[in-house]
Amino acid sequence: MKKSFSLVLAALLAVFALAGCSNGSSGGAEKTVIKVGASPSPHAEILEQVVDNLAEKGYTLEIVEYTDYVQPNLALESGDLDANYFQHKPYLEDFNEKNGTHLVPVADIHYEPYGLYAGKTKSLDELKDGATIAVPNDASNEARALLLLEAAGLIKLKPEAGLLATVMDIEENPKNLKIMEIEAAQLPRSLPDVDMAVINGNYALDAGLSIKDALAVEDKESIAAERYANILVVKEGNENNPGILALIEALRSEEVRKYINDSFNGSAIPMF
Repeated sequence: MKKSFSLVLAALLAVFALAGCSNGSSGGAEKTVIKVGASPSPHAEILEQVVDNLAEKGYTLEIVEYTDYVQPNLALESGDLDANYFQHKPYLEDFNEKNGTHLVPVADIHYEPYGLYAGKTKSLDELKDGATIAVPNDASNEARALLLLEAAGLIKLKPEAGLLATVMDIEENPKNLKIMEIEAAQLPRSLPDVDMAVINGNYALDAGLSIKDALAVEDKESIAAERYANILVVKEGNENNPGILALIEALRSEEVRKYINDSFNGSAIPMF
């Protein structure tokens, strides 16, 4: 009798152990907590809008805020996050290639037009010979910034450079502008020290800058609007996780579309 009881107890313990494992990041039963890394604005603010929606479907959305572009990808790769929402496809592709990560986009959510913001010089007409313009120092965002400077008539890039443009691709620079490469998060703080800066949308929002005050803005019909849409990202293999599919559905709802349009004054534009 004791032996039978011991066998039953061992079997039950094995079942509970398996059940515990099934609540992990891969395989087994579906997770009910969805942990998403995001930049504070607008990404985390947009995610906040779907907390109740997901709760109705049985999911708890946990939002972890990051102020840089590296840690949320590393945390997703390691399994500390279920998804992240802060970047666009060119940045993700470049990050995967350089870091050997296995992250994939699952949904376009919104687009943040880049803006050229005034620092020491308050207008394009006042921009002097030899002025300094700060741009993001990561490959994908630097190209985008240089394309905006070209669209503003400040420089001319080699025709073949496109979305891979670097400062080495500047073909014409009539004002002899000095292009200062700075980590994207630091760009708003650089404004007092440079004549102008091209700033990523989320960092501009964090710094209280409005796209309506920018001296030059990406055209919403440009290649950037499609190519640089901000995306929800997961680790490869989790694209069809039920919780992720529920999150995508919630983020691409009419309520979220209205929230983005009403809340960010053109600094964020829904892509659905």
